[in-house]
Amino acid sequence: MNSKPHIYHEKQVKELCALHALNNLFQMRNTYSKSDLDSICSRLSPNVWINPHRSMLGFGNYDINVIMAALQKKGCEAIWFDKRKDPGCLDLSNICGFILNVPSDYKLGFVMLPIRRRHWIAIRQIQGNFYNLDSKLDSPQLIGRNTDLISYLKEQLDCKEKELFVVVSKEVEEKQLWINQYTLHNRLDSHKDIPNCDSVDSINSQNEYKNRDSECLRLNEVRNCVASAENSF
Repeated sequence: MNSKPHIYHEKQVKELCALHALNNLFQMRNTYSKSDLDSICSRLSPNVWINPHRSMLGFGNYDINVIMAALQKKGCEAIWFDKRKDPGCLDLSNICGFILNVPSDYKLGFVMLPIRRRHWIAIRQIQGNFYNLDSKLDSPQLIGRNTDLISYLKEQLDCKEKELFVVVSKEVEEKQLWINQYTLHNRLDSHKDIPNCDSVDSINSQNEYKNRDSECLRLNEVRNCVASAENSF
């Protein structure tokens, strides 16, 4: 009989969902601390009175830039997944995990306020099964095996307000190993509409989209992607 796996699961404190998502992703307490993320905020925007990468009161609510920089400190990159495409194109064997960004209602005690915020959720595989490690859950939520995860991601990405980021090692990102190779070959052999991914050059260089073998954006090339979504609420 297989024993139940030990799963590290941080619970929600203040507005620290980004911190919890990172620690849950790496399955270790204090992989990152609040001071680590605050230091990243200061480095990203030095000498400012109000840092744009976290909440005004400093309780958390870190943006995508902070998560990106934190992941890079661990030799990881993140890729924004184009949800117009089928998650079945993902090569799960080369992926460390996922970070899902979802809208979240804001409460003051038991009172629901008419404010929409963004919430970060980690998803990763542990002993063969994928788990939703949302810090707002009482315990990790079992998703299941590979096919269950693909179905789960499809369901989540049906919502236009949700965004998915694929976390991989730097080497995997550079060699595009996070996407199934059959997808790339099929694009050359067929004109059918099949699951695939694409990438774009850096927004900072203001380049236009370029056709490549995959249709996903590197997270550090779309730093304002989620920030733009937040401004729409």
